[in-house]
Amino acid sequence: MISKPTLNQNPINIKRALISVFDKTGVVELAQSLHQHGVEILSTGGTAKTLRGADIPITDVSDYTQFPEIMDGRVKTINPLVEGGILGLRDKHSDDAVANQIQWIDLVVCNLYPFSDTLSRKDCDLALALENVDIGGPTMIRSAAKNVGWVCVAVEPADYGTIAKELGSGEISFETRQKLSSKAFGHTAKYDTVIHNYLKNEDLSDNFSITFEKHLEMRYGENPHQSAASYKVPSNEEPNILNATIHQGKQLSYNNIMDADGALACVREFDDPACVVVKHANPCGVAVGDDLLDVHTRAFNADSLSAFGGIIAFNRTCTKDVAEVIASVFVEIVLAPNFEPEALDIFKKKKNLRVLEIGKFGKRSKKLEIRNVDGGLLVQDTDTKILSKDDLTVVTKAQPSEQDIETALFTWKVLRHAKSNGILIAKDNTTVGLGAGQVSRVEAVHMALRKGGKNVEGGVLASDAFFPFRDSIDAIKDSGIALVIQPGGSVRDQEVIDACNEYGIAMAVTGIRCFKH
Repeated sequence: MISKPTLNQNPINIKRALISVFDKTGVVELAQSLHQHGVEILSTGGTAKTLRGADIPITDVSDYTQFPEIMDGRVKTINPLVEGGILGLRDKHSDDAVANQIQWIDLVVCNLYPFSDTLSRKDCDLALALENVDIGGPTMIRSAAKNVGWVCVAVEPADYGTIAKELGSGEISFETRQKLSSKAFGHTAKYDTVIHNYLKNEDLSDNFSITFEKHLEMRYGENPHQSAASYKVPSNEEPNILNATIHQGKQLSYNNIMDADGALACVREFDDPACVVVKHANPCGVAVGDDLLDVHTRAFNADSLSAFGGIIAFNRTCTKDVAEVIASVFVEIVLAPNFEPEALDIFKKKKNLRVLEIGKFGKRSKKLEIRNVDGGLLVQDTDTKILSKDDLTVVTKAQPSEQDIETALFTWKVLRHAKSNGILIAKDNTTVGLGAGQVSRVEAVHMALRKGGKNVEGGVLASDAFFPFRDSIDAIKDSGIALVIQPGGSVRDQEVIDACNEYGIAMAVTGIRCFKH
């Protein structure tokens, strides 16, 4: 039986270091400190050139190993003299080291070329991506991180100061080595995850890996007693809330980012000029048209009570005229692809208003959505299904007008961004009333009717799932609703259709639903 290993937790001396970094921030200063403390430095490639340029004595790894870089640099540090020097247990493997002329390497300073930068190249294909997968770097980092009892590893320039400070006292503590070992494994995990996700191409593979880097530490989460932070996909430069240029305003909160992300997702549904007003994760007012000022006015007035303190999103440049109107009310955030300089000047008078410039954006692309559950994750495709009039089947005697059909398609684009159970009433490319997040569908209908008031007459009512009973149709019998659009599929579909026929209301079914939990 193999005896249980022990772990050295005593401070260690640094006599030899291996430095090979892509990010050369602070590496000269660290190497100078190492040299001043009598540490021998091994290095490779561009790092060796940088250190020599600073008059720091170094030994090339190839000179140490007496083995040249071969195969276009694919084989460089993968060598027993390197890996043995990092991995060897000083209290057990000294005889092996002496017999094989291996010298101990006590410090490894290494970080990796960001693989995602390769993926962002326009000419990137599978061959180029694979050619830029680093093998030697992760091997050295993992070796050093594993042998935390005897070796220190650093992958972030931010930690060089800690190492230099402890060198001044003569030794590197186990506490520091353990902390840096954890960071090192995180560094290689992130690197491998980016490669994994590229190769699996956003599909639901048997193994699902995610990695993010901290974007923002927040004062608190959804509630003041919850801690929170936002994390970004490494090297992602797509137009989104986390990449937005923040022109002014207070720091974004957890709820701000959630609501702003929802507003951006909804406004990206539309090709024509559009405005979306979001409050508590639901689109309380949405309108499309030709003139942005008119579009904003209709969207805000669709539910001005809910819009107070909300988030306003545009898919066109926010103009001076629009900014003047927004500045007269209280909203938390305004976001748009860009802003006229005069609009930004107007917003400056409201110092707490957050103004987010997203950059040019288009329709949402198909991606994977992730949600935490206790013990794991739920992963699904983003709902980017585009509904056309050819997808609609009219099932009633009453026939909808072409305008009603266009309005129905408008409602569907909005409704899938509202919490289920969801009912949306719209008219003239403007939302009229929303009932969202209700545990009963008929209650969602009553809420939408109550929100819309007399404005629902002549409108289109959309339901994100089928009607389980005819009670929802009974509820709208005197409202003047012209068309109902719903997925269909209930065992009581015919009862619901009969109710529409009884009240002279047209109904079209989509064959798909748009739940959002």
